[in-house]
Amino acid sequence: MKKLIMRINEKSLNLFLKETETAEKIYNAVPINSSINTWGEEIYFNTNLSIARESDAKAVVDFGEIAFWTEGSAIAIGYGKTPISNKDEIRLASACNIWANADFDKSFFDGIHDGDKVSLDKS
Repeated sequence: MKKLIMRINEKSLNLFLKETETAEKIYNAVPINSSINTWGEEIYFNTNLSIARESDAKAVVDFGEIAFWTEGSAIAIGYGKTPISNKDEIRLASACNIWANADFDKSFFDGIHDGDKVSLDKS
């Protein structure tokens, strides 16, 4: 199984890739260096990649799923409520490609703010 490592501040997170076209394109594009944006309990960051929406793209994601927001050319990680969530769901801005999974605690994102530097690379 292919994996990537995401680093934000002094924290790191292993991303375990799915066998999708999106995962392959992101894997082949690393290293990616960007800046964090936050939206409720979601972080996202620009990749400058152009990837089409896959047929199984979804807006409501499961905790631990790593998404690619095609309209924003961004990797998105929802870990709780966003401004458009209903009840306790993790709802992203629009349907996104799910290309990886990660095992983390919600507290991983404590202390991460807009503008923090993020990198994605092969582990």
